[in-house]
Amino acid sequence: MWSVITTPYADATAVAAVDEARAALLSDVPAADVGEHLGHVVEKSAGPGVVTHLFACTRKGYVGWHWSVTLVTVPTLDGPGFGVDAPVTVNEVVLVPGDAAIVAPAWVPYRDRIKPGDLSPGDLLPVEDDDERLVPTYAFGDDPLDADEKAQVREVAKDLGLGRVRTLSTTGFDAAAERWYAGDGGPDAPLAQAAPDQCHSCGFLVRLTGHLASSFGVCANGDANDDGKVVSLNHGCGAHSEVRLAKKHEPQPLPEPVFDTLSDDAETF
Repeated sequence: MWSVITTPYADATAVAAVDEARAALLSDVPAADVGEHLGHVVEKSAGPGVVTHLFACTRKGYVGWHWSVTLVTVPTLDGPGFGVDAPVTVNEVVLVPGDAAIVAPAWVPYRDRIKPGDLSPGDLLPVEDDDERLVPTYAFGDDPLDADEKAQVREVAKDLGLGRVRTLSTTGFDAAAERWYAGDGGPDAPLAQAAPDQCHSCGFLVRLTGHLASSFGVCANGDANDDGKVVSLNHGCGAHSEVRLAKKHEPQPLPEPVFDTLSDDAETF
């Protein structure tokens, strides 16, 4: 519930003009949609003569919303202040959400909403030129590259056959390492917690090169859950190359059959 705000900056005429505010509101919306007067707010940034009156909204589907009617008191000509006889005019009438209103969630750009696995065949996800995860394979000077210089970098890289125009930055390496380490291929995954040994000693581990080689590899065991995926060296699973079954887990020999129907019978009938 809104409460009346009293302040020495409020114009008394605009504050008292509740009936005028309601009349302006009813000229735009049906009376059935207008509830009780909830109070007023003095728009300090707009001056002491600007006051917004609030009315409950009883329209179906708008629970928690309220009508906002902003009034403006025009200064009188006989002095610098706002006299009691100063005219009141209507600035705007709008429907606005209150604290308990159901409103749409804040807009999130498409680039921030997309998650791994969302891309379908044919979808494109451009990477910005200033993405902090990437740096030019080579660049000139310390000044940031403008649009023309970026184009030059691409052309020279292409002419020299350097392959990739950009490569991972330190930020990009760190972000990848943190993501992989905390994911299903890291040491805290339930599969790794129950594993008899770790990936660093597994014959199916394919080592990486470069910055991430000391912490990660790729699983090449077609029987493992992580086949073809990046795993941390301290990850693990039950398909480790050196896993051996304990004797109690080995298949037990079958007992002698009561009636042998498989072997040749020497006796003929």
